[in-house]
Amino acid sequence: MKNLASVSVIKDILAASGFKFSKSLGQNFLIDENVLSKIVECSAIDKNSGVIEIGPGFGTLTQRLCMAAGKVVAIEIDKTAIPILEDNLSDFDNLKIINEDVLKCDLHKIIAAEFDGMDVKIAANLPYYITTPIIMHILESALPVCSLTVMIQKEVAMRIAAKEGTKDYGALSVAVNFYSEPEVVAHVPPSAFIPQPKVSSTVIRLKLRDKPPVVVADEKGFFKVVRAAFGQRRKTLLNALSNSPAIPLDKQGISKVLADCAIDEKRRGETLTLQNFADISNRIF
Repeated sequence: MKNLASVSVIKDILAASGFKFSKSLGQNFLIDENVLSKIVECSAIDKNSGVIEIGPGFGTLTQRLCMAAGKVVAIEIDKTAIPILEDNLSDFDNLKIINEDVLKCDLHKIIAAEFDGMDVKIAANLPYYITTPIIMHILESALPVCSLTVMIQKEVAMRIAAKEGTKDYGALSVAVNFYSEPEVVAHVPPSAFIPQPKVSSTVIRLKLRDKPPVVVADEKGFFKVVRAAFGQRRKTLLNALSNSPAIPLDKQGISKVLADCAIDEKRRGETLTLQNFADISNRIF
């Protein structure tokens, strides 16, 4: 079996297939053996695991997932990569390749059809241009999934893992922590990819929560408050919330809500905990 993480093997595949890397699809294939192993290891994948891989490319990670998992479903948007994937991974009978956009396919249906009785996990080297939409789509879809382990741009990973009171903390931090417990696994240099991206990368694992860590009466209302609080980061909480058309209270009403929550109206969104946001939203919505 050929090692798909080998640069020489990939060059041979490129020469034989005429494949061209697509900048518009954010194609940077991971070729670092240690990082590939780390993704599989920290995902806790075994023969009882069903794995969804997003954007397999040539199958460098897919190959290792198939070795470790009971079954792998690889979802690839680029139709020109499909025959290469099928050829590269023809030795595996526990792999299904789907040529679709992960944001448009029915993941609930795929999981029900392919992973009956299995612990389902998601692993991916995500295209950087669409990282946040994919992560939030998965988290908001309430999929029966244990974890999501992904390679993403380092800057985005730091925002996801950020704690309140830090410069990286924002609406994305709150949203991801609402649905999951994030853990930074490893930082990865550009040299770990072909072609090399212009930014550093990070592997982050999101362990999905059975239920949110805070009780909210209206989830949509909760996120309206979060977005409003971070929409104008330099403004005080009172001004940021009162300036938002999504918040159905005037300035006086918001001032009362903040007082009832024992939150100083001069604070800013980046200082609030998930519980603070929940307390505010539960009094508004």
